Amino acid sequence: MSSQEREPRESNELHPPKLRAPGLGLLLAEMRGVFEFNASVLLSPLLMRAPRGDGHPVLVLPGFLASDLSTAPLRRYLRELGYDTHGWQMGRNTGGLARMRAALSDRLAAIHAATGRKVSLVGWSLGGVYARDLALQVPDMVRSVVTLGSPFAGDVRATNARRLYEALSGEVVGDDPQLREAIAGDLPVPATSIYSRTDGIVNWRTCLLRPSATAENIEVHLASHTGLGVNAAALWAVADRLAQAEGQFSQFERSGPFAIAYGAPEKAQSS
Repeated sequence: MSSQEREPRESNELHPPKLRAPGLGLLLAEMRGVFEFNASVLLSPLLMRAPRGDGHPVLVLPGFLASDLSTAPLRRYLRELGYDTHGWQMGRNTGGLARMRAALSDRLAAIHAATGRKVSLVGWSLGGVYARDLALQVPDMVRSVVTLGSPFAGDVRATNARRLYEALSGEVVGDDPQLREAIAGDLPVPATSIYSRTDGIVNWRTCLLRPSATAENIEVHLASHTGLGVNAAALWAVADRLAQAEGQFSQFERSGPFAIAYGAPEKAQSS
């Protein structure tokens, strides 16, 4: 039994059990992200069979140290499905939740004002943490939130990027229990967390939200952290979730061309 398997599954929101960052083997295996991208290119005819969008705006937020370039394939895919996609337009993401909050709110407000519609947020890794925080700050502008390998729950320090994040952002990960609890808690909009147990950057348990009638976790087998935003099964799941009508939510159905790539669904809890 590995050290991660011995870690407890349940967490206390105020004092979450200490988790370990993914081991060296998983970290080195992150190089497979390029193969996930190439596979998605080859599988593009299947990917285009995903549910079509209704033209509503989607703001895609990049991960730590990444820029809009990293989310270009995802935005292009969603655009081809009929969405009005937007990058965050803030250069490289060097972190700082408190520091970035005002600029992110302004970016969201500009898209909302220009389109006259609520905006879906798709956040990769740290971008997903930003997305969940935005949904809490300005829920009237947000239609739904989809996160990809985002460490927002439990012991959020259990990542291989923590030290670098703290050095560049000037923030200490998890030092504000109230903020951590709020971002990990129930959102006022539909929320989906897409994650992989073979993530080599963040401990997958930090990506788990509390399932409910409007919130769900979707596991993608064998995906890497750096590949989640271009992984074919993850792309299909994102498109499927965004295609839901505004104000409506149903649990993800593990069917279609990538059904075998998803983990078993979790039961929603009553609110």
